Amino acid sequence: MLNLREFEAAARAVLDPAHADYFAGGAGDELTLRANEEAFARLRLLPRVLRGGGKQDLAVTLLGSRAALPILISPTAFHKLAHPEGELATARAAAAAGAIMIASMAATTSVGDIAAAARTGAPDGAPLWFQLYIQPDLEFTEILVRRAEEAGCEALVVTVDSPARGAHERDRRNGFTDLPDGLCCENLRDPRTGRVLPIVMSPEITWWHVDWLRRTTSLPLVLKGVLHPEDAGIALRHGVDGLLLSNHGGRQLDGVPATVELLPEIVAAVEGRIPVILDGGVRRGTDVAKALALGAAAVGVGRPVLWGLAVDGERGVGQVLELLREELDHTLTLLGVGGLPGLTPGHVRPAPAAGAVPPGAER
Repeated sequence: MLNLREFEAAARAVLDPAHADYFAGGAGDELTLRANEEAFARLRLLPRVLRGGGKQDLAVTLLGSRAALPILISPTAFHKLAHPEGELATARAAAAAGAIMIASMAATTSVGDIAAAARTGAPDGAPLWFQLYIQPDLEFTEILVRRAEEAGCEALVVTVDSPARGAHERDRRNGFTDLPDGLCCENLRDPRTGRVLPIVMSPEITWWHVDWLRRTTSLPLVLKGVLHPEDAGIALRHGVDGLLLSNHGGRQLDGVPATVELLPEIVAAVEGRIPVILDGGVRRGTDVAKALALGAAAVGVGRPVLWGLAVDGERGVGQVLELLREELDHTLTLLGVGGLPGLTPGHVRPAPAAGAVPPGAER
């Protein structure tokens, strides 16, 4: 495979069509799903020349987690629908690449087993974070937090854009409502009853719950799904350690802006006090460079990891990450940037509007 698009096409050829649609689909008319990628295409890169750059260092440190590249694996559910080894294969590939993996609360493998697999991929330690939906049952939420802590997770990523589930018409059309027999969300197994609980999306979750979580754990807290700059400022006041700027891959409220369009406003709102990570629509190393230049500390990728997993398991995930790493390295060289800190907003320009007259060519 030469690029992530080829992985997408190959994955659809091997996946159950209903499962492929579950991974690929968005909410409603899928306007936001498409907008995430289209927004990157509307941004242009402006290189510098004769800068005398050397070998690129792509390593980053995020909330104490050291990673070899500024590309995280965003949380996605149900990896065993893509490959029998599921999250275990993903974790090994991420660890081998030195990438932070954010394990989903809706994983088909327990966070403890994911952590163990990551250690086999990188015996000296691999950064693993855990994604959490705060549940109305706070006792069970605390059980989930303790599981993540015991597994060695280095941060909690709290999804806050889901007071209700998104309207996924592809899933309704395919009749996809539950996991096949033999699969379940292992993190949701309740030790109090032995049953696997459903994820409850509750509109009653508020900033009070973020404060409760802040008191409950010493792990860094990252809020995933903050889109409004005012909410970014509120997050600072509630002691949040980072933001994952995400519109849930277009799977929640359809019609919201692309995340890269919102990035400069969110970066300005946090005033450099906490890192902002971006996901949504990243498909090329040039996309990574654009996001970093506009102030993101790193980016996350979700669907491309699932495509790689479906095509070739652990090896496929590794290839997806390596393609992005190679493309980012090549992009930085052509931009005349000597490393990630050299990327600035000055390296990015909006594309001219259709029909616009170039400067100096006015009629």
